[in-house]
Amino acid sequence: MSSLDNALLAIERACGSGSVIRDETLLEGYAGDESETTPCVPEAVVRASNTQQVSEVMRAAFEHGVPVTPRGGGTGRVGGAVPVPGGIVLTFDRMSAVKHIDRNELTTRVQPGVITGNLKRAVEDEHLYYPPDPNSRDSCAIGGNLATNAGGPRAFKYGVTREYVLGMEVVLADGTVLELGHETKKGVTGYDLTALMVGSEGTLGIVTEATLRLIPKPEATVTLLACFPSLDDVAPAVRALLSQGHVPSCIELLDAEAIRIVRPEAGLTIPDETKAILLLELDGDADRLDGDLEVCGNALTDVGAIEVLVAQNSGERERLWASRRELSYSLRRQAKNKLSEDVVVPRTKMADLLQTCTELSEENRLIIPTYGHAGDGNLHVNFLWDDPDQKRIVKKAVRRLFERVIELKGTLSGEHGIGVLKAPYLPMEQSPALIDLQQRIKSVFDPKHILNPGKIFPTDAKRFHGAC
Repeated sequence: MSSLDNALLAIERACGSGSVIRDETLLEGYAGDESETTPCVPEAVVRASNTQQVSEVMRAAFEHGVPVTPRGGGTGRVGGAVPVPGGIVLTFDRMSAVKHIDRNELTTRVQPGVITGNLKRAVEDEHLYYPPDPNSRDSCAIGGNLATNAGGPRAFKYGVTREYVLGMEVVLADGTVLELGHETKKGVTGYDLTALMVGSEGTLGIVTEATLRLIPKPEATVTLLACFPSLDDVAPAVRALLSQGHVPSCIELLDAEAIRIVRPEAGLTIPDETKAILLLELDGDADRLDGDLEVCGNALTDVGAIEVLVAQNSGERERLWASRRELSYSLRRQAKNKLSEDVVVPRTKMADLLQTCTELSEENRLIIPTYGHAGDGNLHVNFLWDDPDQKRIVKKAVRRLFERVIELKGTLSGEHGIGVLKAPYLPMEQSPALIDLQQRIKSVFDPKHILNPGKIFPTDAKRFHGAC
């Protein structure tokens, strides 16, 4: 018997009948994610039900040298959940419980398979709030959010996933179970391994439970849509809002190409001369919100907004946000191929980056809609094309985009991670010494390099995914 067969026998004994899937027609559903990464069909899929079973899975995999790829909702955009040849996928659909919500301590304990939207609704039923809000919230899982340090529109005011993680239960590559962090708001005992684990893309350990911080649910929320005649108006608009002392919970940007695509689905009358839209949300005390709305509306008008629309009811508000959340899928329907790049630049440099996107579109005859989180400079630059021969052109345009991001003192990923697709570009941002240090940290946690191999680091990505 092969090492893989021996490992799977041990895993099935530990996890029970039906926990190991080897049917090829079912395995194909775990070969890829929502990225352009070449799919790779795993040898098996394992469905664990608790921490002990995850520990047994990793113990068997470690003993026999079998690569393991943890998988949450499969909504990743950089190939983080794409397995490697000869490997298995560990999925958490059987570990999807919100185990406890503590209204006194403002915390919740969850398993990694919990869908983020379900968690948000569960805590809101208790009049509490979990702010991280990725646009795929109704399909992505908390485990994936932890792996990529997910953000979303409300990160501008409330921060990203890492700010809400107090502690976690983690299984290491050899099956060792560790409890990291604490249940309290404060705690500085030893190295902050909890923060290290968040954003490590499943390469250091597998989170089986997490204690998350909650906040009181805002009393009221209002949504505005501001239309501008130029992308150059965006940065001054954000600056004007902040100078008034108001921090919107989110400030979302759509450029002219994104507006063209979303306009029919939004059901809104948008002035023809609109070249940029800001979708804003204010939340807080109900008795102050009307005043805040007036101040923000005036500030937007003063910096050149053509029109400022206010959602008059929850239905209009939901329609606006539904159009924004579904924008990525709307773009996908526009062409045979779509590549979405997630980059961040300082807010004051957004106009420079948007100008670069326009130049890349014109020079390469590509459709490049751009949208994202204007409040924190996190933009999603999308490349759409039909002709397979254009892929080479797209690759060159992406490299130029990344070069410009680094020139503007930005970063190559704001919330999607590095995964497979961005691994070749990591040296553009990080020095050889820094990459080497991270690889040595990886070796301490995972000496056999079986835990989500082929991710983040250029040499690993090329070695493992070149065979798929």
